[in-house]
Amino acid sequence: MAKKVKTIVKLQLPAGKATPGQQLGTALGPHGVNMGQFVKEFNERTATLGDTVIPAEVTIFDDRTYTFILKTPPASVLIRKAAGIEKGSGNPLKNKVGSITKAQLRSIAEQKMPDLNANSIEAAEKIVAGSARSMGVEIK
Repeated sequence: MAKKVKTIVKLQLPAGKATPGQQLGTALGPHGVNMGQFVKEFNERTATLGDTVIPAEVTIFDDRTYTFILKTPPASVLIRKAAGIEKGSGNPLKNKVGSITKAQLRSIAEQKMPDLNANSIEAAEKIVAGSARSMGVEIK
């Protein structure tokens, strides 16, 4: 018999460096999830991903057990890393803060493809290009 789902919580945590601190405590604590066990499991599964921010979707059941799915890093994080910039532009129309190549755009789109609502790699590229444009990053 299937377990009854209590709630689904979406989190964004640094890969391999999650701690049972403020962000996790307020998100998972009220649902009775074992914080230490979750942190250990999350860090083990994301240890190889470097220092990237990883979104996780945690499904919590009525009996306080849980499962979680790891998503791909946010497009903005991948774009910032590819362009080598600290943060996006405050005014993207006037201030361009960096640029990425078409090849970098394609690799980001391929990496994000499982989480995007796109049928082709070209459509995924357009979605990522729009995110880059809104951050003040040019595509060359």
